[in-house]
Amino acid sequence: MDQAEPGLAELELGAVLGALADPQRRRVITLLALDPADGDRSCSSFGLPVTKATRTHHFRVLREAGLVRQINYGNRSTVALRRAELDTRFPGLLDLLVAEGAPTDDG
Repeated sequence: MDQAEPGLAELELGAVLGALADPQRRRVITLLALDPADGDRSCSSFGLPVTKATRTHHFRVLREAGLVRQINYGNRSTVALRRAELDTRFPGLLDLLVAEGAPTDDG
């Protein structure tokens, strides 16, 4: 079973920034941040132009950095942005990502 995301006190800026350094992962977080309902989405719904194994890696990095929460539904999983935790620990971070602009299809 996959390890859970870190708790609020365990969120580290270096890990978060490292995860966001990749344009595909940054695109995922920006898309989630743009959703005012904070809904969960399937990992395949982001249209990342990568293999399934690479997509799995990207979502593991995001989860381990504490940016997303993975929700398992039997044979499928979704991710949800940890907005409240991120806003508490790193105020303004999500606003910066959204201000950077809506992501383009090429990442």
